Amino acid sequence: MPTSKRLRVSEDDPLTRAIAPPSYETPQERDDRLAAEQEAKRVSDAIDDELNKQRISEKKGPKAIKILLLGQSESGKSTTLKNFQLMNSPKAFRSERASWRAVIQLNVVQSIHAILDLMSKAHSSAHNPPISSQPNTAPKEYPPLNPDHLKLKMRLAPLLQVEAALMKKLLPNGHVPLSSNPAQSFPTQQEISVNSSASWKNTFNRLMGRNSCDSADLIDWSDPDDPGVVLNACAEDMKRLWTDPVIQALMKVEKMRPEEMAGFFLDALDRVTSPRYIPTDDDVLRARLKTLGVSEHRFTMKTGPMGSPMSHDWRVFDVGGQRSLRAAWVPYFDDMNAIIFLAPISCFDQVLQEDPSVNRLADSFLLWKAIVSNPLLKKTELILFLNKCDILRAKLASGIRLADYIVSYGSRPNDFESASQYLKKKFAGLLKEHSPDRLYYFHLTSVTDTKSTTYILENVQDVLVRDNLRRSALVT
Repeated sequence: MPTSKRLRVSEDDPLTRAIAPPSYETPQERDDRLAAEQEAKRVSDAIDDELNKQRISEKKGPKAIKILLLGQSESGKSTTLKNFQLMNSPKAFRSERASWRAVIQLNVVQSIHAILDLMSKAHSSAHNPPISSQPNTAPKEYPPLNPDHLKLKMRLAPLLQVEAALMKKLLPNGHVPLSSNPAQSFPTQQEISVNSSASWKNTFNRLMGRNSCDSADLIDWSDPDDPGVVLNACAEDMKRLWTDPVIQALMKVEKMRPEEMAGFFLDALDRVTSPRYIPTDDDVLRARLKTLGVSEHRFTMKTGPMGSPMSHDWRVFDVGGQRSLRAAWVPYFDDMNAIIFLAPISCFDQVLQEDPSVNRLADSFLLWKAIVSNPLLKKTELILFLNKCDILRAKLASGIRLADYIVSYGSRPNDFESASQYLKKKFAGLLKEHSPDRLYYFHLTSVTDTKSTTYILENVQDVLVRDNLRRSALVT
């Protein structure tokens, strides 16, 4: 068998030609090129060295504390995450106000759009009375709209272009288009979603040509394409629509309560549609942008009242709460220090958007049961937030009865104190039944209330730091 010989690379090899210096390169250009290559290698080596030092430091130092935020869609997970960001990275939080200004403007437009959709439904019903699909159930009777309502609706039509423009800016590579229905004069609204892996805030800021919105001089107020121009022009009509008694009666028939939803700003139209509007911290906390997938956020938490001189790296994972996304939770159950489970207790009279046959509060009970009985989580700290207490209090005070939706509540008083204690015992009972003798931490929360939520999260941080140190045998 003939011995193989090392083949010589041909000078005609495409790769050789590609990496070869140009034939017309001067000695000075050659020296500059070699110097640039050496500098690039030096920077690359320095980055590799820094990453290596970081890995060694992470191995030697305290292990990062990992928290998983779980709950239904619109349970308050994203708002809780924003509170973490505001507490520990306030400068970074406020540097993103330009992008959140666009989200808030979109929230305003979509709230109005939802009301206009309802008006279209009522108008169609008046001309083509529906036949109830439920036996022995009369179709809904909507209050009649008058010509002024239809004129108001037409005057608000420019908001459609604003909505489309905002969606394009926030999702430049695949925004959700508005679907149109030939039977309606106003296209049907669809909620947009962003993938958690996409840096939509950075993308938006690059499009706008700025990195911050921490002060008024960082926004181009003279930009004729600024959506705020149209919102300001339509402000009076939007307020007229929102406060109109017939429209309020229409929403009552449909059991539509936009003030209970994240992203509600119709009670602040004067402020958020003003020509030089800049979001406040509370505005950003209330803003709504649906996120799909799993996002990881890293913080170096401030030292709490326990006086430890050590800094602690925290990783907070936020996962989508829609039913179709819950299968993605399980891989994150391993090696978690704590789960913050958010149960929106104000939604006892609502159903899941994905499955209208399931009560939202009943779904929270089932989710909690699945979490506390999961063997992968038996050593994980559980922190329960019974959230949206402010809305629950207002809802019960308005006369909506918890017992009408949760039969086991029985004849207990229909007030916040009685209802919250009952719900606390309900969740505690599920824990005791499926994971007996296990500790958990419980809080009644309204996570849009920055002051009270900050206090609660500081307590949560201290509890988890103590537990992390105890596991590391650094304290007894």
